[in-house]
Amino acid sequence: MATCSRTPFAFLMALLLLLSSSSTTRAEEEAVLTLDAGNFSEVVAAHQFIVVEFYAPWCGHCKQLAPYEKAASILSKHDPPVVLAKVDASDKKNKDLSGRYDVQGFPTIKILRNQGDTAQEYNGPRDADGIVEYLKKQVGPASVEIKSVQDATDLIGDKGVAIVGVFPAFGGSEYDNFMAVAEKMRNDYDFLHTLDGGILPRGDKAVKGPAVRLFKPFDELYADSRGFDKDALQKFIEVSGFPTVVTFDTNPTNHKYLLKYFENDGTKALLFLSFDDDRIEAFKSQFYEAAKQYGEKNITFLIGDYFGLKESEVPLLFIQASTAKYIKPTVEPAQIIPWLKEYTDGTLLPHVKSDPIPVVNDQPVKVVVADNLNDVVFNSGKNGGRTAEEIIDFIKKNKGSKPGESVVGDDAAETDAMEEQELAPESVKDEL
Repeated sequence: MATCSRTPFAFLMALLLLLSSSSTTRAEEEAVLTLDAGNFSEVVAAHQFIVVEFYAPWCGHCKQLAPYEKAASILSKHDPPVVLAKVDASDKKNKDLSGRYDVQGFPTIKILRNQGDTAQEYNGPRDADGIVEYLKKQVGPASVEIKSVQDATDLIGDKGVAIVGVFPAFGGSEYDNFMAVAEKMRNDYDFLHTLDGGILPRGDKAVKGPAVRLFKPFDELYADSRGFDKDALQKFIEVSGFPTVVTFDTNPTNHKYLLKYFENDGTKALLFLSFDDDRIEAFKSQFYEAAKQYGEKNITFLIGDYFGLKESEVPLLFIQASTAKYIKPTVEPAQIIPWLKEYTDGTLLPHVKSDPIPVVNDQPVKVVVADNLNDVVFNSGKNGGRTAEEIIDFIKKNKGSKPGESVVGDDAAETDAMEEQELAPESVKDEL
């Protein structure tokens, strides 16, 4: 009898839990305002601070943003409430909104301030607790005062970049410029200010303001500046607040630096190896030294645990330039700096995919692959080289067309080459 009586009770409890969970989920979904072209301007104009997610219903990454809804429910109870909203950017009627806020992919989250007058990209965490803590900071003042050693310990921490302004008084042009830069860059950095540099955890305790000290969990751990021109201060933060070598791993602290690294249009040097390699410290030391030597040549550096690369080719050093790629498989620590010097000197040959060189190539129409291009086309004329006219003549004689295909003109051939280049894969994995 006891067994029978428990069964309906257990079922009832399971049903109640299911209904409770469903109710919670529905409440969290309802905490997110739904906006579209019809009500967007009115709703945004009613808020000094509002967060908007541009999404598409079919986007897998958007479906994984359930923490956004949970965060919205929590923040709706904050004092003052923080409003989170969403826009279906795939809906044609919202196309102009997507264009206005430069939505390039899904999901895109924007922080809108001052009734929508300013818009910033959301660069915070993607878990519910992280979203809540990040947005609580964003809705407060751009810079927070440090009044004690405990404040400094709690606010600076060791997981991110914090910029501290030290001032003799909270006023004057230096203070005003610092606050203006803090407002502009608050989405990416934590800003703090104090009247007492002696309570800061690192650096000269006797520092007198006005001065700026940037704390960071990498490289030399802090950097100082006394420049308060707005542009100079912003440049100091961007340069000093970015690692000399970015680490590509699963640590979420590194993710913001990875995003900035791959958004950079400059040349990239990437070293992939097993972080369990016995020589890891030697590799890190040489790569860091290379970054210090060549970072000023608009080269950014990244070291990563190898992800899906061929084990036979790691450690692998890779340079991604705007017009070419350079690859050094099975590199040794001592080879890193000399190889990069070859690149900066312009003597390093780019990596080009190539079919094997034909064993027999004595027919009237020559077979040309990447690895014999110079020998067959450019260096097989009289005296070891061809003139421009000879090269053009060689190409005309050896150029054929595929069966059923008409011979194309120079313009069309150039267009085809450009299209092929645009479609070429860019990742290291594809290159290998």
